[in-house]
Amino acid sequence: MQTGSVTTPFGRRAMTLALIKGQIESAEIKPGKTVDKWKVYRDVCDARSLLGLRDRALSVLNALLSFYPETHLADGNKLVVFPSNAQLATRANGIAGTTLRENLAILVNAGMIHRKDSPNGKRYARKDRAGEVETAFGFSLAPLLARSEELAQLAQQVAAERRQLTIVKEKISLCRRDIRKILTAAMEEGAAGDWGKIEAHYIGAVSQIAKARTHEALSGVLDELSMLLEETLNTLENQLVFKNSDGNDNEDRRHIQNSNTESIRESEPRSGKEQGEKSSRMIRPLVEPIKAFPLGLVLRACPDVAMYAPGGTIGSWRELMAAAVTVRSMLGVSPSAYQDACDVLGPEMAAAAIACILERGGRINSAGGYLRDLTRRAEKGEFSLGPMLMALVRANGGGERKTG
Repeated sequence: MQTGSVTTPFGRRAMTLALIKGQIESAEIKPGKTVDKWKVYRDVCDARSLLGLRDRALSVLNALLSFYPETHLADGNKLVVFPSNAQLATRANGIAGTTLRENLAILVNAGMIHRKDSPNGKRYARKDRAGEVETAFGFSLAPLLARSEELAQLAQQVAAERRQLTIVKEKISLCRRDIRKILTAAMEEGAAGDWGKIEAHYIGAVSQIAKARTHEALSGVLDELSMLLEETLNTLENQLVFKNSDGNDNEDRRHIQNSNTESIRESEPRSGKEQGEKSSRMIRPLVEPIKAFPLGLVLRACPDVAMYAPGGTIGSWRELMAAAVTVRSMLGVSPSAYQDACDVLGPEMAAAAIACILERGGRINSAGGYLRDLTRRAEKGEFSLGPMLMALVRANGGGERKTG
C-alpha cells in the first residue's frame, strides 16, 4: 500500500480508525476494474436502509457523480471530484449549505466517498503542462468502485426482503378474507360454535397489522391468523361432514344453497356496487384510520359498554374491542358491517363507534344500517367520532353516572 492512499481531513474534522480502514481498502482496487457509476448509484439507493443513508444524502451523491466526466468508474483514472459547495448545492436541487455539509459527512461516515483535503482545505486540481489533471483535492469516488460488488449484494438483499414482505402481506390478506367470509357464513347460517370469541380474537389479531412493520412482526400476525383459520375450520368440519353424510344430501345441499342466498339478501341489503366495494376493501391492507381518541374519553362517553366486558370493567383497548363484539352481536350488526367499520375507522375506533351506538340506545332504529352509514361517511372523510363522544359525555354529566 502506498502511504499517499491515506489522507487526514483538514481543520477540526476528526480522523477515525474506520475511515483509515476504508481508505486502505479503497486503495486496493483490482487492476483494470471498472463499473458503471449509475449502476453503483442505483445499488446504493436500493440499499440505503442498510447503509444508513437518507434521501438528501443520495441527492448529494448523485450530484458528486455528475461531476465525474466518464460513465464508468475505472481503476487508474482520477477518481477525485472537486466541485465547490455552490456548484454541489445547485446540482443537489438547491439545498442549503448547512444541509449540504451535513449530508457530505453522512456519505463519508457511510464509506461512500472519502475526503482528499488540500493543505488549506480548498477543493481544486493542479494540471500539468499538457492540461491533464495531475493532482486533485476534493472527494474521492474510489470507495464506490472498491465496494461495487458489496453494494450490489446489499441491493439484492433488500430486494429479497421486500419480496418476502410482499408475500407475507398477500398471505395475511388471503387469510383475513378466508376467516371473515367463513365466519360470516357460520354466523348467518346458524352453525354451532363460539363465533363471538373467534371474532374477537380475529379483530384483535387484525388490529396488530397497522403496527407491524418488519417481516418478523407480520409473520407473527400471519401465524396467529393461520391458527385462527384452522380453529374455525375445525369447528365447522364435524358439522359439515355430518350434513354431507345424510341420505338426502342432495336435497339438503339445495336447501342450504337456497337458504344461504336468502340469508345474505335479507341480512345484508346492499347494491352490487357496494358488494364489490366491500370485497375489495377486505383484501387490501388497512387504510389509514381516522383520528383516534383516548380510551378514557370513550369510556366516559359510553359507560354502558363496560357491562359487556369480562369482569364488568374495561382497562385496555383490547378489552373494549372484545366487549364491542358482544355488543355488535346483541344489536344485530352483521359481522361484515363491523369488519368494514374496522377496515375504515381502525379496530379501536370501530369498537368506540359500537359503544356510542349502544349508549344512544333507542334513538337508533337500525344499528347495522347506522354503522354502515358512519363507515361510508368516514371513508369519504366526512365523519369523526369526536362530536358524538363529546355529546355523550355532556349527556352523561361529564362522565359521572347519576345514582338514584
